[in-house]
Amino acid sequence: MTDTDPRTHWDEIYRTKRSTSSGQPSKLLVQISEGLTPGRSLDLGSSNGDDVVWLATQGWQALGVDISVVACDRASARAASLDLQNRARFEARDLGQGVPDGPFDLITALYFQSHVDLPRARVLREAAGQVAPGGHLLIVSHAAPPPWASAEMLAKADPFPTVDEELEVIADAPEDWIILRAEKVSRQGKGPHGASAELWDNLVWLERCAA
Repeated sequence: MTDTDPRTHWDEIYRTKRSTSSGQPSKLLVQISEGLTPGRSLDLGSSNGDDVVWLATQGWQALGVDISVVACDRASARAASLDLQNRARFEARDLGQGVPDGPFDLITALYFQSHVDLPRARVLREAAGQVAPGGHLLIVSHAAPPPWASAEMLAKADPFPTVDEELEVIADAPEDWIILRAEKVSRQGKGPHGASAELWDNLVWLERCAA
């Protein structure tokens, strides 16, 4: 963890790297949301907005929040270019200062991890409190470093969470939640030089019990 101001850090990342976007939504998000009825959704750390834009195309009223103004402006421009500005909205916000008010039918935290200051556990707990009865919370996180990670990269990284640690988001009221999936999953990725590698993620998918 560094002492760099988080907004300055991420604005610089997006400003100097013109595209950090694949243009495609998370495969896990597509798979899991397939059977859900569209409603209000919130994406924590929305980056270039791929997942938010995709949810909007599926009929969701989708809100993405990211600390980077540059990322939110870029995502908003993309939504407007697809005539989705009424369904896909983006807000530059430091989630450490509070999450948007719900209720939301779906809240996603997809690789919501940072090597600069981020009170991640607290944000996730607060977000869980904004899930509507019958709504869903989806957390996908890096479970291990990629094979190409250098010793310097690992020294800067926070410890990678476990599935059990991710489930602590509902520790205060586990009886209010149904655990639909909680497991470590693998996927294929490409390293900086194009070599394929197996990467490991935590997948936690929760449903809030209906009132």
